[in-house]
Formats: sequence, C-alpha cells, structure tokens
Amino acid sequence: MRIGLLTEGGYPYVSGEAGLWCDRLVRGLEHHEFDVYALSRSEREEDGGWVPLPPQVGRVRTAPLWETVDDGIVHGRRARRRFAECYGELATALCAAAPGDPARSSEGRSSEARSSDAWSSEGEPEGQSALEADRFASALYGLAELARDEGGLPTALRSETAVRALERACRAPGAHRSAREARVPDLLAVAARLERALRPLSLDWYEDDDLGSVDLCHAASGGTGALPGLLARHFCDVPLLVTEYGVRLRAHYLTEPDSSPAIRSLLAAFHGRLAAETYRRAAVITPGNTHTRRWQERCGADRAKLRTVHPGMDAAPFAEAGESPECADPQTLVWVGRVEPAKDLVSLLHAFAEVRRAEPGSRLRIVGAPFGPEGVAYLAHCKGLAAQLFPDEADGPHAVGRNPVSFEETGGPELPSRADAYASGALVVLSSVVEGFPTGLVEAMFCGRATVSTDVGAVVEAIGGTGLVVPPRNPRALAEACVALLRDPERRERLGAAARARALELFTVEQNITAFHGIYLEILSRAPVRRVVLDGAGEPLPFGVPAEAHVPGRWSDATARAAARGGPGAVRTGPGWATGGGPVRATTAVSAAEGASR
Repeated sequence: MRIGLLTEGGYPYVSGEAGLWCDRLVRGLEHHEFDVYALSRSEREEDGGWVPLPPQVGRVRTAPLWETVDDGIVHGRRARRRFAECYGELATALCAAAPGDPARSSEGRSSEARSSDAWSSEGEPEGQSALEADRFASALYGLAELARDEGGLPTALRSETAVRALERACRAPGAHRSAREARVPDLLAVAARLERALRPLSLDWYEDDDLGSVDLCHAASGGTGALPGLLARHFCDVPLLVTEYGVRLRAHYLTEPDSSPAIRSLLAAFHGRLAAETYRRAAVITPGNTHTRRWQERCGADRAKLRTVHPGMDAAPFAEAGESPECADPQTLVWVGRVEPAKDLVSLLHAFAEVRRAEPGSRLRIVGAPFGPEGVAYLAHCKGLAAQLFPDEADGPHAVGRNPVSFEETGGPELPSRADAYASGALVVLSSVVEGFPTGLVEAMFCGRATVSTDVGAVVEAIGGTGLVVPPRNPRALAEACVALLRDPERRERLGAAARARALELFTVEQNITAFHGIYLEILSRAPVRRVVLDGAGEPLPFGVPAEAHVPGRWSDATARAAARGGPGAVRTGPGWATGGGPVRATTAVSAAEGASR
C-alpha cells in the first residue's frame, strides 16, 4: 500500500512537533510505502534538516508556510472575478458562522472552559445551517480550482480585493456582532492569517502522478495540515484518514487570548468550518484520546467514523526504571516537562510550600528546559518565587544553595535521561492548567511511579485509577494529595505498579502501529477502484494490478516494463475491474543518509 503522509510543522523535520510519532509509524509499517508531504512553519525548522529516513519513504515534498511567496502571477479579468466571488462566499460563511460574542463570559474562567464556551457561542456546527456549510465548502473548492487553473493564489489572497471582500461580508446584514465590529487592522490581520492557512491551495501536488497516485492520504493533524488531503480527495478521489492528538480549533482559543474579538471570532469560524469539512470528507478519523474525540464530535465529526488510537510511545528507555521501582529519595517530588506558563509551576511551588510544612524533609526537583523567550522569563520568575518561599531552608542533597527546590535539566552526570529524572523521586507531579495528551505522565507510568496530576486535557483518561487527580490552580488540593502519598509508601508502590501495567497495555508503539495497519486495510477495502488497467485493445483488464506491483524488485520492474510497452501497465482513471492497490509505478526511495543530509 502506498500512503501519502501529510504533516504540518512535523515529520521529517528534526525539530518538528509530533515528528517522533510519525517516524515510529513509518518505521513500524515497513511493509507499506510512504510519500511524505510536509508543510514547514519556520526557517529555523527547515535549517535543522530532516531525521534519517527509512527505505520505505519513497518521496518527500515540502512547502513553507512561513515565508511570503511572490508568485508573479497576474490574473486576467475573468480570473479576478472568479476569485472575488469565491473569496466573498468564503468570507460570508465565516461572518455568518458565529452569532455570539466570544468575549461575553470569559473573565475569571480557565482557558479550557473559555475555549469550550467560546466555540459553543461562535458557530458550533450543531447549530449551523447546512447552507453555510455548503457555502464554505463550495468557496474553498472554487478557490482550489482557480489556483489549479491559474498556477496559484498567494498574491490574490493578500490583495486589496481579499480585504475588501472580507470587509463587505463583515458589514453585510446578518453578520454576527463581533464581525460587524471589525476595524481595518483586524481585517488586515485576518486576511493575512487566512492567506497563510490557505497556502496549500496553490501547491502543485494534486496531480495523478503526485499526491493523486497514492492509495491513501494520512493527515497527521487537522487544520491546514489536512488541507492537501482534502484537495487530493476533491481532485483525485483519494481516501483521507485524519489523526489528531489535539484539535486545531481548541489550540486557536488557547493561543489567541490577546487578539480582538473580531479576529478571534473570524479565525475561529474559519478553523471550525475547515474542521467540519475535513471530518465530513474523511473516511476515518482517529483522535488520540477521548478529550480530543469530544471536541471532534462538537465540530461535526460523525461518530461512525471515529476510532480512538492512543499515541504510541517507546517503553524501552524506561524499562530499567520500571523494573526497579526503588527511588533514590522517598521524600522527593519530581516534575518533568517543558517550562512554560501553561505548566503552572507557580501553583506547584505554592503547593510544595504546604508539603514542606507537613513533611519538613521533602524536596522538589523541577527538571526541564524553558520553551522560547516566554519560557525563559517564566523560569526566572519561578526561581525567584522559590527563593522567596524558602529563604531560610537548610541545605539538602538536591538543593541549589539553601533552597529545597532545584531547577535542573537532563543530560548532565546526575540526570543523564528523563528515565533517571523520574527514578530520582518517589512521586511525579503534573500541575498544568492546559494539557493535551500527557506524554510525561505516561513516561512516569512506564517507570512505575505514582502520580499526582491536575484534571486537564486527557490526564484522567491516561492514568485511569492509577494516580491521584486534583483540580487545576488549587495548590492546597495538590499539596494534600502529595502529602497523602509521601506518607503511604505501600500505596505509592501499588499505584506505581498499576500505572506501569496500564501504560504497557495501552500506550506502546506496538499497539499504535497495529491499530493503524488495521485502519489502512479497512479504508482501502471500502474505497472504490480509482484506476483501470487496460489491455492491448483498450479494454479493462481484470486483476491487471496484482499485489506484487507494490513489492520492490522483479515484480514491480516487470509491470513497469509492461506499462512502457503500452500493455497492461497503461492506466486510466475511472471505475472498473482492477482490484489491486493502485497504479503500476517504478519504485524509488530516499535513503536514510540522504534524508539526514537534507
């Protein structure tokens, strides 16, 4: 089977998000072939190069989302008219999608609650009309067809025509309040964001000998990353599988808190419409957890298409710690992760102050590096808070100066790896206010550690009954749970053993690969035959594409030579007799060394 793997800001880039998951999937399904279509988010990401690619990766095509593209295309009068009509319809659908004000009740509430309510009030597909959904889809594919006919749309999407169409839609009768309040700077910002999100429309990937030649498109995320799969489905009828470990619409709410109501509501409407259309067109949708699944259902996903597939993680690096659950210090709490405000280390430090009063010998190890400038500033703030909370504490084995709280990173002689970090304490703590799938908690579970976590994202689903869960932003509850486990080593041991068993059963690479292999076969078994092999007389040739046509070696070479002679290798698009896995083609591969050098 030939899979078109679609990524955005991920595989095959070294620094890409979710790159490790994709790499494990590709390597685990070595009996399939993969073509990778990657959208990059930054110049830094591209400069970092690719991870080493396995032999089953036959082609990698990339396109940047971060740079301004000057296509140099001058559209004629007819093309400009088509663009204005399609973009105007798209803008009208966005303005009509959100009848409420997103900021109406957001103060004093958690990010998760605000995002959920905002989506409910901003055009949740449960309340949207079929007319608006069809209008958005028609406009989207109309723009895609125009881009295909004219060679691209980047300049048009940034043009004054686009901004004026957006302005007319916002001022039209029936537009929701937030859209009507949009000012010129808001319209310019929204138009720029839409241009970036719609940039895949202008790519030359959607031909029968390119993305249209794969048996299945597998989008590793929703949103813009899945847009090439939508277009391959539209132009070439390639079935689409969408995997999400976090919902793009939810991420939008969490990352746009300071934008104006008009910007938030218009971009939310776009992401919501795109999500609904992606779910409508997808053959199967695989959320990574129940939390994501609930968001997908609210965005219009059909339950019959949903298959929950937990992310696969490599348990091997944590095997030694898990099989030897003894900890170096039974009074030490450990936090491991990426230092940023969403992790709420401030609440953790206040909670530890209460733990310290109840258990004077306790220690806290905060292990992790800051993420970006905001993370660096947040780390400095947390270090200052720790010095303020514990100014007169005695030195300890893990203290920095006179402080019982240490801020460390893995890679040094004391903590060579994350497994060593988890093994250094009796209890692992998660204090986040925002979390998708808690990878760090699962790693702690592999190590056989009991956990205390805040109830956010997919935390409860991940740990089941193998750890304690408390409300977020509640230092007292967090402290009480930690003290309870510090004082009960037998309970800690039971919870740790149960956590390791649960992680090995549900969250390993093997279960993830097995699940996707079955889903691939399920989709292909229900997909119509898209190409027919013709015999010498031009008639359909039954069984003209044998399974061996996808096996590298003499079988594929023979069928390729037959195609060159105009015999059974000739193909055409349409319904017919063939039952094989797709068109006959020559087998090519990018070696691991070549991929690493890029």
